[in-house]
Amino acid sequence: MNKHFLGDTAVLLGRSLRHIARSPDTIITTAIMPIAFMLLFVYVFGGAIETGSDSYVNYLLPGILLITIASGISYTAYRLFLDLQRGIFERFQSMPIARPSVLWAHVLTSLVANLISLVVVVGVALLMGFRTGAGVPGWLAVAGILILFTLALTWLAVIPGLTAKSVDGASAFSYPLIFLPFISSAFVPTDTMPGPVRAFAEHQPVTAIVNGIRALFDQQPVGTDIWTALAWCVGILVVAYLFATITYRRKIS
Repeated sequence: MNKHFLGDTAVLLGRSLRHIARSPDTIITTAIMPIAFMLLFVYVFGGAIETGSDSYVNYLLPGILLITIASGISYTAYRLFLDLQRGIFERFQSMPIARPSVLWAHVLTSLVANLISLVVVVGVALLMGFRTGAGVPGWLAVAGILILFTLALTWLAVIPGLTAKSVDGASAFSYPLIFLPFISSAFVPTDTMPGPVRAFAEHQPVTAIVNGIRALFDQQPVGTDIWTALAWCVGILVVAYLFATITYRRKIS
């Protein structure tokens, strides 16, 4: 059964990736907005923002990477919605295919597409002056956190993708996620914020994840931020996965 599931997922993943290869504008669009934010904040607002960092692009990049992921996962909901509307799910159900593989193929497609977008954004950041002394373990740790965050948000995206009544409804849920980094330590230190805003910023998942990635890039002690970041990512992933799979079963039953 596991071999059957893995083989079916690989075939369906190939199908989804071929669609993306024929329409690379998905990845380009996903990367454009975070890059625009990065250019705007570094070259327009950067000189007026005091972060205590030698390079504002170094300070900014972790938050931009999370915005890239939040922007990219909206396409997962969009593709799921279209497959449902076009009857693709019903067609697959009539074939000898492991049912979970249909959902997992979409999730893994999101992971691959988002990783490509993240590489593009990091490349632009390097051209803008981003530098890090992090070695291979540091980069692997950053990659691990970003992969976990991508999977968590992707499974979250599956839910509106399966339940939305319109294309706009399927992708609109990602907008709050895109702007969540703005109320965190992604762009400015939280101690510059007024009381209630600071309290929210310091206790929401983006701040812990940003601080953890920033510490890894700066080769600084990660403290409790890394464990808080992992706890948030794993917690969101588990809850989103459970709700998504329950929704999927009800949808295809």
